[in-house]
Amino acid sequence: QVQLVESGGGLVQPGGSLRLSCAASGFTFSNNAMSWYRQAPGKGRELVARITNTGSTTTYADSVKGRFTISRDKAKNTVYLQMNSLKRGDTAVYYCFVIWRMATHWGPGTQVTVSS
Repeated sequence: QVQLVESGGGLVQPGGSLRLSCAASGFTFSNNAMSWYRQAPGKGRELVARITNTGSTTTYADSVKGRFTISRDKAKNTVYLQMNSLKRGDTAVYYCFVIWRMATHWGPGTQVTVSS
């Protein structure tokens, strides 16, 4: 079955950086676009970044453009989210997401807290 396992979250000061990882298994990784979503306390889940199956095209939420970078490693079946210049507003649980055989799949999430 599809498994997505996020890691790399934690507590960071404003202006700092974190790199999130999502290890994927149970489906053909190279055939699927991958996405990162986040959910802040009291808010809905929002799309942060998406990368196509080949990695040739990436899209970002306006709020993270120029600060976050999504990438993928086909050999490791892993998608990354490099987050720089973090702001308090980036505090959220970050989720990895894929659609496989017309079903949506989410990881359990990793907490990112930006605070001094």
